[in-house]
Amino acid sequence: MDVYSVENWGQGHLEAATALVSQLAEELAFVEPGKDTGVLAINALTMDFGDIPTEGAPPGFDAGIQVLRRWVDTVLDSTVTFDPDTIARLGEWHAWMSALLLALEQQQTVPELPAAWQPKPKPKKKTKPAKPASAVPTPKVVNTPPETQAALHALPEHFTLDLARDGEMLREFVRESVELLQDLEQGVLTLESNPQDKATIDSIFRAFHTFKGGAGLVHLPVLAALAHELETLLESVRAGKLDINPEIIECVLAGADALKAFTAQIGLQLDGQGAGSAIASPVQAIVDRVRAALLGQPAQAVSKAAKVSPSSMSTPPSGPPDKTPSTRTAPAPTAAVSTGFVKLDTEKLDNLVNLVGELVIAQSMVVQNPDVQNLNSLQLLRCLRQLSRVTSELQRNAMSLRMVPIRNLFQKMSRLVRDLSAQLGKQIQLELHGEDTELDRNIVEKVGDPLIHMIRNAVDHGLELPDVRTATGKAPTGTIKLSAHHQGGGIVIRIQDDGKGLDSERILAKAIERGLVRPDAALSKEEIYALIFLPGFSTAETVTDLSGRGVGMDVVRGNIDSLRGRVDVQSSPGKGSTFTITLPLTLAIIDGFLVGVGDERYIIPTLSVRESFKPRPGMVSTVHEREEMVTVRGRQTPVLRLGNFLGKGGHAQRPEDGIVVVVESGGVSRGILVDHLIGKQEVVIKSLGPTFENQNLVSGGAVLGDGWVGLILDVDTLVKLPLDHRKSHSPLSTGIHP
Repeated sequence: MDVYSVENWGQGHLEAATALVSQLAEELAFVEPGKDTGVLAINALTMDFGDIPTEGAPPGFDAGIQVLRRWVDTVLDSTVTFDPDTIARLGEWHAWMSALLLALEQQQTVPELPAAWQPKPKPKKKTKPAKPASAVPTPKVVNTPPETQAALHALPEHFTLDLARDGEMLREFVRESVELLQDLEQGVLTLESNPQDKATIDSIFRAFHTFKGGAGLVHLPVLAALAHELETLLESVRAGKLDINPEIIECVLAGADALKAFTAQIGLQLDGQGAGSAIASPVQAIVDRVRAALLGQPAQAVSKAAKVSPSSMSTPPSGPPDKTPSTRTAPAPTAAVSTGFVKLDTEKLDNLVNLVGELVIAQSMVVQNPDVQNLNSLQLLRCLRQLSRVTSELQRNAMSLRMVPIRNLFQKMSRLVRDLSAQLGKQIQLELHGEDTELDRNIVEKVGDPLIHMIRNAVDHGLELPDVRTATGKAPTGTIKLSAHHQGGGIVIRIQDDGKGLDSERILAKAIERGLVRPDAALSKEEIYALIFLPGFSTAETVTDLSGRGVGMDVVRGNIDSLRGRVDVQSSPGKGSTFTITLPLTLAIIDGFLVGVGDERYIIPTLSVRESFKPRPGMVSTVHEREEMVTVRGRQTPVLRLGNFLGKGGHAQRPEDGIVVVVESGGVSRGILVDHLIGKQEVVIKSLGPTFENQNLVSGGAVLGDGWVGLILDVDTLVKLPLDHRKSHSPLSTGIHP
């Protein structure tokens, strides 16, 4: 066991791995033995772990990722459900990886990879006499799990679909696969012209891996096996064992064509054409070709893969495979189709979205009605699934009508920076990224003012004059990067500058001088940075047209809070600052954690949730016999017993009997102790009316599937509540029926 420095790897890689570990904990909280819940989500997280560079990583990190990958692949290659042993191992892996990352962050001893997780070495085989030069070695499967290897050796000549059992899932699979395979084909054609494009190689690998997981979930072992072979080929390329060459390009394209043909045939049967008929699977030639490419055999050593088309799959194939070499060209560009636009009153659009929200609530109430659930009707079950699918699709389409690109707002900032730099005598360039990112029109309108304030703040306070920058070894021209991207069901807007950064000592001194904090207050860096958002706070010595009055950043915090978002600040003295705004995609729907406290249910916005876990005995300690604290990643975090505070009691009297949900707002964290997690859910937000006007603990309500109302908790208020968990608030009941 060694002490390892994060500088060898990089702080960004550590933060990325820590975020993935937190997401894995959320998914593991909902997995159940014998069910496929969370399989694809955990598979996606495993892929994300694999994308983190391992150069300079702590010892055991790469091997640990390979262990996780092996376990998840075993699930995908077999029943596509978790068994109790796998769930237990995943929990142990999460604890081990969390300990490794925490030790790395605190520069402590890094735990070793458990020996039991190491793959058993294969016994050495006796050396066989060399074959004659004319003989062709038999292709073999490379790095293939036993389950998939067995499936590959017994590929059926044809298979049939169970449309009654898997019809709905097959439709979803076809929809996702069509887009996935289109992107995959374009990626391969790009790779053909630029074989060293690592990002494209990674994207193609992920596409095959995702396809394999989806095929396993809908019981299509032939497709999963073929995708696995192609994935293995790309894995060898990623690992540097093989170089991209024309033969590998042909193998990947042939496999993609076959998967596309299978998907098309499945789509035809779902549309009623030949439903239930056998689908031929002439893929053995492709599999042999891929295996040969893995062994580095020349193309002529194996027969060329037969071209697979939907028509050839309707009956078992006959005759020898086609020996004619195929010529591939990029798809011809289609003519641009003129799309019409209709001017529409925004009030009508909002009414439509609201009505769709009501429809979603009504549909959920019907599906979860006990009388309906007690009916033993397969036909009714199919109809309800169809209703859910159509309702969800309608909701997505209705919400997309309100989505607009952030481009126009970003471009306005270009003019603002130009004018301010000229006014202040500074040289500044503005870099824009992610202008095509879409979000709710109402949010775009309301986020404009906060962005203007933050850009003005970066120009005035952050970036130095050219001579000052030159004297400190910087380029005379300062840079502000304004970017936007989707992340975790929301949107992240980041304002980054390469200026002088925030002076935490000066900020704290100014806050004490103005009476905003006590002189004896012990604040962390994050809490000090959060002081700049307080009303009346400013470090400017003189009042100008741009700053000095103590207004601006408090407006930013207020506007962002009203949008159910948050602002995070990072800064390095002499290097610059980064302000990160996290917002929901829309104000009409919220993605939340549904938690239970006693007999009540509450909703915590997912964007504010850092992680959730079941505390072990002794993890929660009491300070001064009043305040409860829990250690989260080496940091003491205050605990709020939500049931006690709301006057609802709660069943979890001991912390280890409940669940701690760690939330964060304004750089301040709080562990919320609840009885149990019910699930993650998208809900339509409803106003609570005048009854709740004079409180800030709840920001709205949502009608749940059983018709009862769940209150949406305001995280900003929760993190600022008194630390004494014995103090209670006026009871807030969710027992409200519409």
